[in-house]
Amino acid sequence: MTGTIVTASRYVGRFAPSPTGPLHLGSLFAALVSYLDARHARGQWLLRIEDIDPPREVEGATDAIIATLEKHGLLWDEPIVYQSRSTARILDAVAHLQSNGAAYFCECARRQLRARNQLDPYPGICRDKTLGEGALRARIANEVIQFTDRWQRIQAANLKTSPGDFVIRRRDGLFAYQLAVCVDDAYQGVTDVVRGVDLLSSTPRQIYLQRLLNLPTPRYAHFPVLNGSDGQKLSKQTGAPPIDDTRASQNLEHCLSLMGMSLPAEMSGADPAEILQWACLAYDPKRLSQKPIAISIDE
Repeated sequence: MTGTIVTASRYVGRFAPSPTGPLHLGSLFAALVSYLDARHARGQWLLRIEDIDPPREVEGATDAIIATLEKHGLLWDEPIVYQSRSTARILDAVAHLQSNGAAYFCECARRQLRARNQLDPYPGICRDKTLGEGALRARIANEVIQFTDRWQRIQAANLKTSPGDFVIRRRDGLFAYQLAVCVDDAYQGVTDVVRGVDLLSSTPRQIYLQRLLNLPTPRYAHFPVLNGSDGQKLSKQTGAPPIDDTRASQNLEHCLSLMGMSLPAEMSGADPAEILQWACLAYDPKRLSQKPIAISIDE
């Protein structure tokens, strides 16, 4: 099947955090960039909570994420979508892939593949086996996936070379990010995916699945990630501290400065709504195409 590429002028963007902890500066930066890009295009901005991996989720994180966005004036346009409630939609996609022979069960253990240096690319050990259980892998064709990223320009990848047949549903029954995000982007009518460049390598896999499922392919724009003083991307895994919601105006001003936008001196300390109003008018998406892959900050 061949998916359709979004070409209409309509713009629907989204911010889709996982509730593995509260937002930090890097994730607030991601939310702000996607918000401004949507507002600049006079489009919608949606919120999706990607709560499909319970073992990694932190109790109370969803409420904390929502509260932080609200305190910073980053308000969404439609009811929040919780990915954990998308099971029926994703199961339909799985059934479609299996019925077309585009997915197969795999009994290979990840640790064994890693020990044999067969994790990436996966060599298709279980491709021709008749298995009724295990992890579910997408059957990858030997073809180049090419797309134009709005900020990172022309991209191309042969998934057969890396990562090979990738997992779309884990052995424990949990859905993989690559599949779930395709299904829910289509469900929400997302036309523009604006996210960090660390997810750029995921895009060819998602486009491949979109084509198999006959889903529309959004426009993509990947912006620079924020690196701490140690050179590592700011993340929960690297110990990035939670955003202080009591300093919402200062946080927004900091993020805007990292985007190359200087808030007028007379607006310093203005409330978040005023700052965002100014930022929506001052935002120029071309700024991010001129940025490096990572922006270093002094934590």
